[in-house]
Amino acid sequence: MYLDQKEKEAIFKKHGKSAQDTGSAEGQIALFTYRINHLTEHLKNNRKDFNTERSLVKLVGKRRALLDYLTKKDIMRYRAIVKELGLRK
Repeated sequence: MYLDQKEKEAIFKKHGKSAQDTGSAEGQIALFTYRINHLTEHLKNNRKDFNTERSLVKLVGKRRALLDYLTKKDIMRYRAIVKELGLRK
């Protein structure tokens, strides 16, 4: 499996308040970004995998919704997570 429990804990520890803080917007955005990057690499090799493509689009939408929430709630947290993950080019 590409995402085991230790990797998840490391992501939440780095981007959330703690390893157990799985509900914070920053932690969820970081996890979605990790999964999006993995699915993007998969689709580069498997172009006709439409189920994965659909999953990728849904994940991007979820991440976008969380980013929109952070924009409304606290713009500084939004800017910090975008800069940390390198989402804007």
